Amino acid sequence: MLRKIIVPVRGDGMTQTVLGHASALAKHHGAHIVVAHCRKRAEDMRPYSRALPSFARATMVAQSEELANQEEQDLRAQLHQFMASLDIEETERPHPGTASVEFVEDFGQMADVIKRTGRLADLVAVAKPDRDRNIGTNSLQSALYQTGRPVLMCPSSGDVAPDFGAHVTIAWNGSLEASRAVAMTLDIARAARSLTILSGGKGEPHGTTADELIEYYRLRGVDAGAHRFEARNPGEALPKITAELGASLLIMGAYGQNHERETLFGGNTQVVVDRSEIPVVLVH
Repeated sequence: MLRKIIVPVRGDGMTQTVLGHASALAKHHGAHIVVAHCRKRAEDMRPYSRALPSFARATMVAQSEELANQEEQDLRAQLHQFMASLDIEETERPHPGTASVEFVEDFGQMADVIKRTGRLADLVAVAKPDRDRNIGTNSLQSALYQTGRPVLMCPSSGDVAPDFGAHVTIAWNGSLEASRAVAMTLDIARAARSLTILSGGKGEPHGTTADELIEYYRLRGVDAGAHRFEARNPGEALPKITAELGASLLIMGAYGQNHERETLFGGNTQVVVDRSEIPVVLVH
């Protein structure tokens, strides 16, 4: 069951869009959101080029503490206001089946906080990486490779669709990653009013078909249909077809090849990460 969603945040202006999508799912599934503020330690702020005199170190620590305290206060204020507008209760003792949220502070780099908090979550929600600003890439990688959990990648702008999660598409090519994505997102599939399997591209040699996946879902009480497509670049086609079908969420297996190779040669997952303007659940 989808009962715990981790939303790691820092002062980069992306909190509201990620929290908005996480809140929509929390309401739909009765889940508890843990907003984890990643607070940098003083040692993370020190330059590595040379040793600092003790007075300079003390000054830097004091300034870092002051900035971190202010950032935390601002984020808490935003959280209180935003959650109140969504009518979601703030509590440290969630009730199963009721949407709620709590704010926790964790020290360390964003990637480390995600790894530590994400492994006992049912979903990790992060913002789409912004390559131009060099923000978010490490967070997405940590969520995918270090938690073993599904990762909701939220678009960097735009409002949450009113029917978010009602119509879901799932990319299917018979791969191991796609199979994991199916198994780890059954709750999302069950909660959707409509589920469409997107089948196209080369697929896996001797891999299972979309019709077999339909039967897999049927045995679990989920009605699914299939949409077959032909595209030279499936990574570009998947979000586009999802939008054309009127779906609000795409689910897919991520980085079937290693991350470095996909990033270098533009594999399907990397194309989706770079270009998608819709929410995507990625499973590695």
